[in-house]
Amino acid sequence: MTQNQSSTSGGTSDGTSNAALLVLEDGRIFRGRSYGAAGTALGEAVFATGMTGYQETITDPSYARQLVVQTAPHIGNTGVNDEDAESRRIWVAGYIVRDAARRPSNWRSERSLDEELVAQGIVGIQGVDTRAITRHLRERGAMRAGIFSGAAAARPEADLLAEVKAQAPMEGARLAEEVSIEAAYVVDPADHGWEGEPRFTIAALDLGIKSMTPKHFARRGVRVHVLPAAAGMEEIRALNPDGVFMSNGPGDPATADTQVGLLRQVLEARLPFFGICFGNQILGRALGFGTYKLRYGHRGINQPVMDRRTGKVEITSQNHGFAVDAPTEGPTTAPEQRFGRVQVSHVSLNDDVVEGLACLDIPAFSVQYHPEAAAGPHDSAYLFDRFIDLMAAEKQHPGATDAADVSKATTDAKEAK
Repeated sequence: MTQNQSSTSGGTSDGTSNAALLVLEDGRIFRGRSYGAAGTALGEAVFATGMTGYQETITDPSYARQLVVQTAPHIGNTGVNDEDAESRRIWVAGYIVRDAARRPSNWRSERSLDEELVAQGIVGIQGVDTRAITRHLRERGAMRAGIFSGAAAARPEADLLAEVKAQAPMEGARLAEEVSIEAAYVVDPADHGWEGEPRFTIAALDLGIKSMTPKHFARRGVRVHVLPAAAGMEEIRALNPDGVFMSNGPGDPATADTQVGLLRQVLEARLPFFGICFGNQILGRALGFGTYKLRYGHRGINQPVMDRRTGKVEITSQNHGFAVDAPTEGPTTAPEQRFGRVQVSHVSLNDDVVEGLACLDIPAFSVQYHPEAAAGPHDSAYLFDRFIDLMAAEKQHPGATDAADVSKATTDAKEAK
């Protein structure tokens, strides 16, 4: 888009200023220097608490239309490479850091983060007090914002604030179709170290899927057919899958009526189901529960979650601004009564937000966090095994399995090793 503008000098070779502004919806302004491409970036300002994995963060489709504040002060130290991206491109709408590395230092680095932001047209800002920004967002909540650099930074502040306020809020945003693939593809176990025939086949709906997710399945002998977000039941039935998976993704789950309708058909057909993040919210809606927007969301790789059935605590990777509104005490009959009983299986230890659902009369479960966590903890990787166990149990005893029983069996087996 434009030349690299991460220099610490007072201007650039074309005579434009290196100044940049972060303008928040409530009128708060933070001044810094241009980072990445110059121009204007609009979106919802949120903060991510991971101290590592910035490349995985910015390429996570769940961050679409968001301006991400990194709470870790030093960003860009290890550069970027072609292996660690979680998707085909950078999805953050804008990037906000305190101390950007002047040059990367890592044997795997292929180019600098600054260069990658410029190449993909991502407008950022550096040299701002990210601690103050984070505290502000924690107190006031995630809000609409804009990053302005280059010629845009010279405009009147009142005009910049008006542009920030004119953008659509995240509530009511339907984004899964925007980040999803256009054509289906297959991730085969043989390409990821599995020897022999695939154990199972699943249909995975790409609502913003991260690249590590189908790889985790493939390494366990599961062939994954990744489908676009708008795929219907006919496409799923044509694959004759052993199970259905719905991925993470951006936007308001209240807008996902198409996916909710599809999942209800999946549940009625007793196809084993596993969902993560956005997929968890869609399962909640399919069962008849509501969803709501969190004040500032959960974004980072250090989120503590308790499995209420075992008392075990997992340190998890998360990225979501919405949550399921379901009763957390004991099993309850789903508002959509045809799906029987359900229980909240996991809760956040920070704020008691619902972090997982387990159906008791049908083979379906979900979690709000990210078990693939390429740049985060691995406490939750067993959930892929749990889904495999659920598919195996349903195949052996059709109509006689439920997610809660299989969940306990998988956990017991894991702890016995």
